Amino acid sequence: MQSADLYDRDFHEWTVRNAELLRSGRTADADLDRIAEEIEDMGKRERRELLSRLGVLIAHLLKWQAQPERRGRSSGATIRLQREEIADLISQMPSLKPYLSENLPKAYHYGVVGAMADTGLPEEAFQSTCPFDLDGSLDIAFLP
Repeated sequence: MQSADLYDRDFHEWTVRNAELLRSGRTADADLDRIAEEIEDMGKRERRELLSRLGVLIAHLLKWQAQPERRGRSSGATIRLQREEIADLISQMPSLKPYLSENLPKAYHYGVVGAMADTGLPEEAFQSTCPFDLDGSLDIAFLP
């Protein structure tokens, strides 16, 4: 069975077989088009994960700001954990930091939606643009 035929039938076997083909230098037998697509998809997943984590972080910063009476250790721990995980991902893939800066408005939107769901506050309770810059959001010492 050709490597390309395995893709839809058994993805795991497809990955194993194509890795063996590439390592042995038999690139002509490898499913190069799909390999390239999978590599691109890996990069897209990393971007989505970072953007999602930034949205979660912003949601918790907004909740911290909007409901001071509900601040607790759990909220602070979630903010810290998201910052640390984002920092770890950026240290492994520094080329994605500009992506986060460019997409801060999208992450802010996700954060507002999350904060609305968790607080019951209407969208109008939050600013229309992100009140935090990226570096401030990621700063371990910053709390609004």
